[in-house]
Amino acid sequence: MTTTLNPKRTVAELKELRALTGDANGAQRVAWTDTWAEGRAWLKAKVAEIPGVVQEKDEAGNLWFTLKGKSRKELLIGGHMDSVPNGGWLDGCLNVLAGVEVLRRIAAEGTPPVTVRLVDWADEEGARFGRSLFGSSSVSGAMDPDEVGALKDRNGTLLRDAVAAHGVNVKTAKKAGRQIKNAAAYLELHIEQGPVLERLGLPLGPVLGTFGVERHQITFTGQAAHSGSTPMDARKDALGGVSKLHLAIREIAVKHGGVCTVGRVVTEPGIVTSVVAEATMTLDQRHLSAAKLAKMYAEARKASERIAREEKIAVAWKKIWAIQPFPFHSELIKLADASIKEICGVSHKLPSGPLHDSAEVCRAGVPTVMLFVQSLYGISHNKIEDTKEEHIEMSVAALDALATKTMAWILGVKPRG
Repeated sequence: MTTTLNPKRTVAELKELRALTGDANGAQRVAWTDTWAEGRAWLKAKVAEIPGVVQEKDEAGNLWFTLKGKSRKELLIGGHMDSVPNGGWLDGCLNVLAGVEVLRRIAAEGTPPVTVRLVDWADEEGARFGRSLFGSSSVSGAMDPDEVGALKDRNGTLLRDAVAAHGVNVKTAKKAGRQIKNAAAYLELHIEQGPVLERLGLPLGPVLGTFGVERHQITFTGQAAHSGSTPMDARKDALGGVSKLHLAIREIAVKHGGVCTVGRVVTEPGIVTSVVAEATMTLDQRHLSAAKLAKMYAEARKASERIAREEKIAVAWKKIWAIQPFPFHSELIKLADASIKEICGVSHKLPSGPLHDSAEVCRAGVPTVMLFVQSLYGISHNKIEDTKEEHIEMSVAALDALATKTMAWILGVKPRG
């Protein structure tokens, strides 16, 4: 660890941000709200203390902090300041504040060999409008302005109006893509949000990539009938379809090494005295392999059709959303692995089930890698979200070591270690 790097300062600043923008229920920095803007203003004031760093907000509302280097090639370090409602104290903001500390260290040592840029992506969570990765997908070009702009929050406010209040025009947001024209690598640190590292007793791990996602709404249609007078063998129970498919897709996920979730089920007429006429479920399937994800989806559809025949009901599928898997850069994974071993002696590679801005940066063709730090209890998006302070400090040091190795890699110099 370099002498100018101070990971304890990152922990202190995380606590300072928690006190400023949280309450008894957790973090409240939902994107496109005043509390989020307050947190970003606090961040800008922190970075303003670093000599030589230039601040900029792009067309999508992303904040960029640039330290010019000897080369125009750029090392990007990213994260997000927004949270879910009643969120944890680390999700997203650890990435940014660790990046601030790394930027401080690099700036203190003079002009870096490459240009270093820290980015705070706008609205990673999608908590208010249900559409994640707004800022990074604007940069990658994957964002559809018409589709996204028409989204509404629970109060009926259009997304395009909410972002306009923060100086963003949805129609021109994709111009932010110019920000990555010189990007040579992207690094992101994040809490794991799951139990793997804790189960292994390890503080850190390099991330292999982000899972692809298939997300569908499945509707089984049967026939309403009296719950007392209809014999069991005469029923066309739509909920039977959901119940059987729920169990089937869990087996499919285990078979292929992926994950799946039925997060919502709605029945009609939804009364205690009637057989269910219609049952609608959501299905979320994820895998790091595109081929295996496709098999999971195909097998789920085949299972639903078999179950519909068995239950004498009908089934229909409606696609909600999908994103391909994004494997990270193999050389950067090696550098991340070496950096973690340098700091804590042992490492474990793992995939990311949750999506992150890194997926969109990877989609844009920028070599990308992430570091995960252990999450206590495997819990996130909850006020009890936590990580040991010593592990947070290790994660800052590992990100710093990775930044040093990556700058050398960008210039074609074999990094030490």
